[in-house]
Amino acid sequence: MPGSIGPLLPSDEQFHHQVVETFASVGQSDLAWAEKVCGMAAAIDGSLQIGFGFGKYTNRNVVDAYAGIARGTEQWVVRASRALHSDTESVNAGPIRYEIIEPLQQVRVVLEPNPTQPIAFDLTFHAAAGCVVEDREDRRDLHGFRKATDQIRYHQTGRASGWLEIDGERIEIRPEAWVSTRDKSWGVRPSVGMPPPDLEPDYQQHIPQALAIWNPLLFTRDDGSEYAFHHYYLQFAGPGFLHQRVQGGFEDASGKTAGISGMTPALQFEPQTRRLLSGEFRLQMEDGSERPLAFEKVSETGFYLGAGHYHGGDGQHHGSWRGELHVDGDHVRDAADPQVIERYGQFRDCVIRVTDPVGGGVGYGNCQTYVHGSWPEFGLEQPAGH
Repeated sequence: MPGSIGPLLPSDEQFHHQVVETFASVGQSDLAWAEKVCGMAAAIDGSLQIGFGFGKYTNRNVVDAYAGIARGTEQWVVRASRALHSDTESVNAGPIRYEIIEPLQQVRVVLEPNPTQPIAFDLTFHAAAGCVVEDREDRRDLHGFRKATDQIRYHQTGRASGWLEIDGERIEIRPEAWVSTRDKSWGVRPSVGMPPPDLEPDYQQHIPQALAIWNPLLFTRDDGSEYAFHHYYLQFAGPGFLHQRVQGGFEDASGKTAGISGMTPALQFEPQTRRLLSGEFRLQMEDGSERPLAFEKVSETGFYLGAGHYHGGDGQHHGSWRGELHVDGDHVRDAADPQVIERYGQFRDCVIRVTDPVGGGVGYGNCQTYVHGSWPEFGLEQPAGH
């Protein structure tokens, strides 16, 4: 298509432009550019969990989505992918829909009944804390020539309402019994589409030791008042180098209220599967105080994001072209089976129960972890990836 200006879209009627271009174009032509939503909702008793994600890849003409349910170690997922040009004004794909009810406060995610898997849900997220923008993720490749990651993200913690169905059995989702977290990001990110075969292997394959923790929580005090917490911890290490970074803090309806300057993790994993069991986040606060958060997993229930092709799960990648419309899914009876984890990868929405003696609250939320290499302090002696 000739011309230096992208085609007009309905979005161009709105007063939201920030660059001299139409909304058909993003700021660069990198094929890894993505705008994504990822979220979860879970019963705090550990019985059931929902996972969902949506992606828009403007430079690939792709929109894709996944929606799934976990019950114990059993997990179902429906995936959909379509051409962006067929509907530029939404990220709906097949039976999976996303609706903004109230910006920065309420969103709705629907998985319609479908022939792919015997699951459906209608979920509304209700904010319990403000949206908080995280630090920019800015990482380069091994030699520093290309930004392998350049994105911003905001997260939010809240509660959920609605219903879900498994095999025709409908279960109510009640806000007092469910916690929910969500995030939205945009920019250049890893693992979008299949890796080009003629490029140098990704630098992360060369790192002997890595730990990532992403952890939004919602706390409730005895008097019923609520507050939230989030932290994002990264550590990459090898002979002669160490990269360690942490960000986050406590939050309320106005946003962040108390930031952290450091965090020492003390974690326990199941050695073979590297599923998170329990531990403590030893926080160093910006005011110089220390604040320990002890936690334990709530149950075996947890949703593996690789089922939605996150980070190359099942050998597939989000953002890949699958045609004008493609819908498929998957069902596993035991997601804790090492062979399933080999397929899906480690990243999992694991619900944990947390105690905060300083703040006086007991919290529930999502703890995503990725641990690679040998970590004797965590009881992990053998290298593992995925």
